[in-house]
Amino acid sequence: MVLSSVAENLLTFPSLFATICSATMNSSNVAPKKLGELEQLVMQFIWSHGPATAEQVRGTLAPRHPMKESTTRTILRRLEAKGYLTHRVDGRTHVYASTERPRSVAARAVRQIVERFCSGSVEQLLVGMVNNDMIGEDELQRLARKIARRKSNRRED
Repeated sequence: MVLSSVAENLLTFPSLFATICSATMNSSNVAPKKLGELEQLVMQFIWSHGPATAEQVRGTLAPRHPMKESTTRTILRRLEAKGYLTHRVDGRTHVYASTERPRSVAARAVRQIVERFCSGSVEQLLVGMVNNDMIGEDELQRLARKIARRKSNRRED
């Protein structure tokens, strides 16, 4: 009875509900879904060895993580659905390849961390890494030199 009463109110008073927020997202800013542990292993293999078949992936990962061929194919299809892989058909065999380099995936992940935990401030992230002994002074100096070189190259363009 309560449910029908709620339904009646929804139909009787439709003006009680409104859209509060609407957003359009650019697909280049949308990060693929997170990788599970086994998916990460598969991606590391493909990034280091290049395009591969399900059998090549399964055979290489078998000593570390034995799995059936059907499991391997399922993982590869899921990685493709998440946007990490693409495939081409060679005869009757699917050959999977990464859609982007690991550095691009890592950069996007760091961008998400900066946005979520550092209010969009890369400086805040770096200070936190220095304070937690993740980056030493030598490494910071190398980064500063790289940034300076990149800025000077941009000015020349």
